[in-house]
Amino acid sequence: MKKDEPPLDFPDTLEGFEYAFNEKGQLRHIKTGEPFVFNYREDLHRWNQKRYEALGEIITKYVYELLEKDCNLKKISIPVDATETEPKSFIYMSEDALTNPQKLMVLIHGSGVVRAGQWARRLIINEDLDSGTQIPFIKRAVDEGYGVIVLNPNENYIEVEKPKIHVQSSSDSSDEPAEKRERKDKVSKETKKRRDFYEKYRNPQREKEMMQLYIRENGSPEEHAIYVWDHFIAQSAAENVFFVAHSYGGLAFVELMIQREADVKNKVTAVALTDSVHNVWHQEAGKTIREWMREFFLIECPGGSLADTIGLCDGLLEIMKRKQTWITGKGCCLKHGCWKVFCFVSMFRYVEINVIHVSGQQTYEKMLNITNHQRNAN
Repeated sequence: MKKDEPPLDFPDTLEGFEYAFNEKGQLRHIKTGEPFVFNYREDLHRWNQKRYEALGEIITKYVYELLEKDCNLKKISIPVDATETEPKSFIYMSEDALTNPQKLMVLIHGSGVVRAGQWARRLIINEDLDSGTQIPFIKRAVDEGYGVIVLNPNENYIEVEKPKIHVQSSSDSSDEPAEKRERKDKVSKETKKRRDFYEKYRNPQREKEMMQLYIRENGSPEEHAIYVWDHFIAQSAAENVFFVAHSYGGLAFVELMIQREADVKNKVTAVALTDSVHNVWHQEAGKTIREWMREFFLIECPGGSLADTIGLCDGLLEIMKRKQTWITGKGCCLKHGCWKVFCFVSMFRYVEINVIHVSGQQTYEKMLNITNHQRNAN
């Protein structure tokens, strides 16, 4: 027999959930110190899922606070010419994002529930903030003199309650005989009764019906990437722009390339696509775009053993030395989203090489020293 579902009424703060992030950035129960438990109530998967989603929304706001307080980023509303009443989204930028004459880093996350500043909600909740957020990238970029722009490609619409439409009964204005109208009304009432009974079983707590109001020129991740390019990145003073795009963010970047090919070629110095779902053939990227992409360093780490993945990142040395530019780690066992834990340092070193233009032998020696240091540290 189906259990009665508790009310879908959840706290709106971490404290209300009795959770907090400790000094290591791990989410732990305030009283027990245990990690987050999804199956809080047995045999109530829907309720547990709603609870998880409610916690996820709180964490999203928490990450926004960290972007502003810990990373000193500014929240910029878009569209830039939005009226007070129309739906809006936002991105985050460092103070010097548009004025830094040298370097600009642009971060694009993947699809789903993640928002600006996040790579994977699951990793934030089950691992720690460093694993699941973009904050380590942002802090490292700022420390190394980059301007930073953090895109928010999944914030495509706002939800508002759907207005109730009162439909006048057809029997009020029909010329049908009274007996026929009565039979139709009886059938209609019985049908509605059965439907309501089924709906009560399937969805015991009827939630509000919502409608989506899409944000102008930002109604999809692809539109968002193009909009931010046109209104911010293309207007920036940076001579070198570097993209880190994860999962669906890689597809959005390729679409940007297709739509703004000449501008991107002129301004972008290096790209790292990680666990990317882009497809140059399905997206109909032209030959000139495919050739241009071969000149950039694309790190794809969809999975592998820890040793394989570290070796993959270290292999960057020899590949850079030989001017080969594609690294793939197919057939490994790392979970989607875990790539950046292992490729973090190597990606920054690659960008540094492209920006500073160190000579070949000096570059190789510098990279070798860095990697040897990493190995010794491990």
